[in-house]
Amino acid sequence: MRTHNQADRIRKWVESREEEAGGGPVSSGLLRDRVQEFMTFTSQLIVERSSKGTRASVKEQDYLCHVYVRNDSLAGVVIADNEYPSRVAFTLLEKVLDEFSKQVDRIDWPVGSPATIHYPALDGHLSRYQNPREADPMTKVQAELDETKIILHNTMESLLERGEKLDDLVSKSEVLGTQSKAFYKTKYFIDKYGCC
Repeated sequence: MRTHNQADRIRKWVESREEEAGGGPVSSGLLRDRVQEFMTFTSQLIVERSSKGTRASVKEQDYLCHVYVRNDSLAGVVIADNEYPSRVAFTLLEKVLDEFSKQVDRIDWPVGSPATIHYPALDGHLSRYQNPREADPMTKVQAELDETKIILHNTMESLLERGEKLDDLVSKSEVLGTQSKAFYKTKYFIDKYGCC
């Protein structure tokens, strides 16, 4: 789940570690290799320390490493920034691991590498899941609800900005019954001053 922005932050983080270690400028190829090594090391460590049948998210600075280890020991790791939804990362992991287990012989899992195992669907999944709103229907619906809530909130504020207060509107209302007005006043009082 690395976007260009995430890749830039990882690159800067590695460069800062190089400078701290007294190293000079790093070429982009060497930097890419070091980032890849670090990500592989971190992923292997997390998988080794995770139990079968578990999902976990491990924080490493500005990133979360989402790991899913299936009961058959097949595991996957997604490294994403803190803002990437965990649920979407685990959905991706489950989908990729399920497809992978059907397409690649189980005997090849422990000894395989990207050079020896061909799984072309991975690039498509990674591309699709770059934007969690587009990849995951729930995330898309939640984002739309959040936008609607903001619009409604702004609309109510703009109505009230015209010099009218909701209290005055409730008092003047002929549509609201006495009970509704009493309910509003009680709720307002509780919201403002707390219960009891």
